[in-house]
Amino acid sequence: MLVGVPGLAKTLLVSTIAEVLDLDFKRIQFTPDLMPSDITGNEILDEDRRFRFTRGPVFANIVLADEINRTPPKTQAALLEAMQERAVTVSGQRHMLPSPFFVLATQNPIEQEGTYPLPEAQLDRFMFNIPLTYPSYEQEVEVVKNTTSSLQAELRHILSAEQILAFQQVIRKIPVSENVLEYAVGLATKTRPGTPRATQEANNYLAWGAGPRASQYLALGAKCYAALRGKYSPDIEDVQAIANLVLRHRIVRNYKAEAEGVSEENIIEALL
Repeated sequence: MLVGVPGLAKTLLVSTIAEVLDLDFKRIQFTPDLMPSDITGNEILDEDRRFRFTRGPVFANIVLADEINRTPPKTQAALLEAMQERAVTVSGQRHMLPSPFFVLATQNPIEQEGTYPLPEAQLDRFMFNIPLTYPSYEQEVEVVKNTTSSLQAELRHILSAEQILAFQQVIRKIPVSENVLEYAVGLATKTRPGTPRATQEANNYLAWGAGPRASQYLALGAKCYAALRGKYSPDIEDVQAIANLVLRHRIVRNYKAEAEGVSEENIIEALL
C-alpha cells in the first residue's frame, strides 16, 4: 500500500511496474458509489437464458486499487478473499485468480475529506505500508523538466510471469537462522498490549498489536532484502530494515498515544 497526497505519481509508479514486468494489469478507481460486484464480477443472463459469470477487473496479475479509501468498507472488503485466498466466490462458485497475483493500493491520508479508514482485517493483508512524501526541490525540478518537455520514456519488459513465480520459490527456500526467526516473531509479539512479552510502550500507547501475518512478512521481507543485497541468508539487520514498513499499519494507537502525539513510527523505533 502506497500512502501519500495526490500528485506524487503513485498510480504512474504502479502502472510502470506492471509494464516492465510484462504482466496483465488492471486499474480500479475506487469511488463512493463503487459496488463489490464492480470489482469481483457478477453473473449475467445470456442469450440462452443461462447465467454466465463475467469476470471483474480483479482477474489480473497486478491489480491497482486506486484511492482505495475513497469507497466505503463494504466495497473495500471485496478484495479480502482475493488477497488472502487468491480466489473470488460469486453465487457459491469459486473462481481462481491468475498467478502471480499482486494487489497494489494507493491511499490518501486519512485526514483528507471524503475518505474511509480501511478495516484492520484488510490492512493486515498488505505486506508493506509505504509512505510517500513530497520530492526534494532538486527532484521536483527534474520531474517538471522531464514532464513538460517532449521527452518520452521507453519501457521494456525485464521479467515474465514465469520468472517471477520462480523467484518467489527461490526466496522461500532461503534458510533463516533460528535467532533471526525468533527476533522477527519477537518484534511482532512485543506490540501486543496486555500480553507477557509486550513492551512498556505497547502497553501504554497501543490498543491493538500486530498479528501472526506480521511475523510471516517480517521473515519473508528480510529474505528478499538480504537476497537483493547478495546475501545467502538474512540477519537481524535485514529484519530491522523492513520492520517499519511491515508493522506501521498493523498496530492501532490508543487515545493516550494520539493525545501525546506518539506516532506508529515512534513506537516501532522504541521496539527496535
